[in-house]
Amino acid sequence: MEHLLLTLLKNSKNSHLLAFLRIFLTIQETQEWLNSIRTQDKSIGFVPTMGALHQGHMTLIKKAKSENNIVIASIFVNPLQFNDKKDLERYPKTLPADIEKLKTFNCDALFTPTVEEMYPDGNEKTNFTLDLGMLDKVMEGAHRPGHFQGVCVIVKKLFDIIQPNNAYFGEKDFQQLTIIKTMVKMLKMPINIVPIETTRESDGLAMSSRNVLLSAEERKNAPVIYQTLLESRNTSFISVEEIKSWVEKQINKNPYFKLEYFEIVDSNTLAPIHTIKSNTKSRACIAVKVNSIRLIDNIVFN
Repeated sequence: MEHLLLTLLKNSKNSHLLAFLRIFLTIQETQEWLNSIRTQDKSIGFVPTMGALHQGHMTLIKKAKSENNIVIASIFVNPLQFNDKKDLERYPKTLPADIEKLKTFNCDALFTPTVEEMYPDGNEKTNFTLDLGMLDKVMEGAHRPGHFQGVCVIVKKLFDIIQPNNAYFGEKDFQQLTIIKTMVKMLKMPINIVPIETTRESDGLAMSSRNVLLSAEERKNAPVIYQTLLESRNTSFISVEEIKSWVEKQINKNPYFKLEYFEIVDSNTLAPIHTIKSNTKSRACIAVKVNSIRLIDNIVFN
C-alpha cells in the first residue's frame, strides 16, 4: 500500500512535497545513498518512527538537524511489537501528511519499507533475541508480552541499515529508551543514543500518535493523566504504597479511564522503588486505558 501511495503522490499535484525529501522504499537504495554520504565524512542523524507524525517527532527531527550534517527518518509500523492484533490494525497511518511534515522540517531522507522488505522470510521469523534481564519484564513488558523483543529486532535492523552516528528517541517511551540504550551497549554498536524530553500539548497531555484515536470527550479527559502524575510528587505522601493507592483511585474514578499500572522506578534499572530516597534518581511511569485507547506517560519523580 505504501508503494502505491508514493507512486500516486509522485504523479499528483502534491508531488512538490517530495522535491527536497529523498524517499527510499528498499534497503539497498537506502544503503547506497548513505554510503555516498559517508564518503563525504558527513555525520548522520536518525529518527526512527512508526508514522502518524506529530510535533514530538518534529522536535526529534529539529534536534537531529542541529547536531548532524544529514538526517534520515524511518516510518515503519512494526508488526513484531504488537501483541494485540487489533491494536496493530487501528494504528494510524498518515503517510502523505507525514511526508509533508518531514519536508517542512527539512528532513533529508525518509526510509519507508514494506513489511516484506524488512522481514522477507515472514515477519514472525527472527533468530535475534536479547536477554534484557528485568528491563523487559516490568511495566510495559508485563502488560505487552514480547513487545520489547519486537522493538529490539526492528531497531537493530534499522541501526544495521542506517548505521547512524546519532539516533534520537523521546522520553515519553522511557522504558523503550532504556532498553535501546542497553541493547546498544550490549552489542557494542557505535551509535550515540540521544534522549529528548517529552513534548506535550498545551494542556499537558503527552503527544502521541494514538491521541488522534481519542473521541472528543476522551481527549478532554486525557490531560488528567499528566495532572495525576504531577500531583503524585506531593511531599505530603508518607510512602510509595500510599502514592500508588492514591493514583489508582484518582485514575479509576474517571469513567473513561482504567489504570493498567503506576510504578515509581529507578531511572537506570527500572526496578520498582519502595522507599523514596533523595540520592536515587527515579521516574513515575503510568499506563492508562482510555476506553479502548492505551496511553502511557512518565515524569522525573526525584
